[in-house]
Amino acid sequence: MVQSLLMAVEYGGYISIVKLVVLVGLFLLWPWFVNWAHKDAKAVSANVPLWIGAILGAGALGFLLWCLIPFYIGGLLAYVLALGGVALAYVRHRNTRVLDFDRLLTLDHLKSLVKKSEKVAAMEEFMFITARNNEVPKPEPRTPTFFGYRSTYDVVTDAAWRRASTVVFAPKGDTYEVTYMIDGTPTRQPAMPRDQFEYLLHFCKEVAGLDSKEKRKPQKGKFRARQEKTNAEWEVVTAGSTAGETLRLNRLTKEDTLRVADLGLAPDHVEQMEHLKDREQGLFLVTGPRKNGVTTTMYALIRNHDAFLNSINTLEKQIAAPLLNVTQTVYTLTDTGTTTYAKKLQSIVRMGPNVVGVGECEDAETAKVASAAAKDGKLVYLVMEADSVLQALGKWLKLVEDRKLVAETLLGISNQRILRKLCPTCKQGYAPNKELLKKFNLPADKAKVLYRPGKEVYDKRGKPSTCQTCQGTGFVGRTAVFEMIVFDDELRKAIRTVKQLPEIGMEFRRRAKMLYLQEQALRKAIAGTTAINEVLRVLSSGKKQGAPASQ
Repeated sequence: MVQSLLMAVEYGGYISIVKLVVLVGLFLLWPWFVNWAHKDAKAVSANVPLWIGAILGAGALGFLLWCLIPFYIGGLLAYVLALGGVALAYVRHRNTRVLDFDRLLTLDHLKSLVKKSEKVAAMEEFMFITARNNEVPKPEPRTPTFFGYRSTYDVVTDAAWRRASTVVFAPKGDTYEVTYMIDGTPTRQPAMPRDQFEYLLHFCKEVAGLDSKEKRKPQKGKFRARQEKTNAEWEVVTAGSTAGETLRLNRLTKEDTLRVADLGLAPDHVEQMEHLKDREQGLFLVTGPRKNGVTTTMYALIRNHDAFLNSINTLEKQIAAPLLNVTQTVYTLTDTGTTTYAKKLQSIVRMGPNVVGVGECEDAETAKVASAAAKDGKLVYLVMEADSVLQALGKWLKLVEDRKLVAETLLGISNQRILRKLCPTCKQGYAPNKELLKKFNLPADKAKVLYRPGKEVYDKRGKPSTCQTCQGTGFVGRTAVFEMIVFDDELRKAIRTVKQLPEIGMEFRRRAKMLYLQEQALRKAIAGTTAINEVLRVLSSGKKQGAPASQ
């Protein structure tokens, strides 16, 4: 009898080796799942006795049914349904108690399993460095510090990949709205649960050297993120509100190499600005709406001077970037109680610098001090808010209140906007229709082909294929477009004698062949640098330009 049974086993008559292996494998899965669930339930603060009892009972019932049901497949299904059902119920319950990135069996989790090795390797090469230049070791899993570390890591790496310069978190109900500034354009991201944001906020405050307990007063600090050999510096800005704390992460970029030729000027404008460094005195107005790169232009003009041969000072309300070997003076809120912006500028001028940069001018007193300095042997670059060269001149004449002084000291005026540049990888050319060319007064022979952002491309399986250069935005980087005038003797005479601004504007067009902002922007569109819709978006968002669109 025993010999017959052994022969049957050997030839598979009564027992299938495959079925036996499946039985043993699934049975061992049961205690493994019990052990994992016991640890996980403790970590997520779930009801440990309840869930462990449910898993043990479901596994025992399923295995019993597997043994009793005469059909192997039927018993197998009964075991899988019993144990799998309670497993799914537990996963669903624990997912409600953890942060998004720690949830199991979600679409993002299943995708991460495919690329797990790559992501783990990337995290191993990543390091946070605090404001005090200390490296932050990776925290223990399932701890508040780890949740903050992981949330910040996800945001920082994603923002860097998408080329976001700023990440803004704003409270709204039980969530926080997340907005990326990409090439100067706000892009909405998926909202973040409030509890996850709290972990992220606390971690950011800690690494930036801020007071994590302070929730009302504004705070500002910095930290670095290092991956492989790349270091990215981030500025952390927090402030309290009635709805909750707000957080802004600004990616700090080094612009110390930016020069006049890098701004996006037309070739003739580059030559004119390069000649400014040879002037020993005078005043140049750098104008434009806020957040259109006027400070960057002023910095580029200042960098045009040799800081070792010239004494250079600036007065700013907020330093946008450090200038090598330049004395940058900040006018703070504490100064308002003891002195004015103009008086602080006067104290800088008395120190005898060769070049002076004025980061802001909106009052007559500052304008008069700057003009007097320009007359007294100083070269002054002054930033002022205006929508066109002509408007800037009218505003400056009103502030200084002396046409003769303005004509004597004013070297030139620039006015600018920032345009997004089309992605060189996916931009698409098209033949513009005649109505469009007529609308912008463009000759058909000069605009045979225009360009626009590339449309979404699909692979062979019908899935959208995102451009890896622009991440699907259609644009990469930004450039400035300028309207500019540099004064000669004839134009100075016009400033002294012509009373009406429109007539002075006609002189700019007739004598200096000055092109308006729209005309300069259209040149960039024809060259394929940007798109017509981008020109319309930027120029229509500002106030009325110095000339009608048809000119």
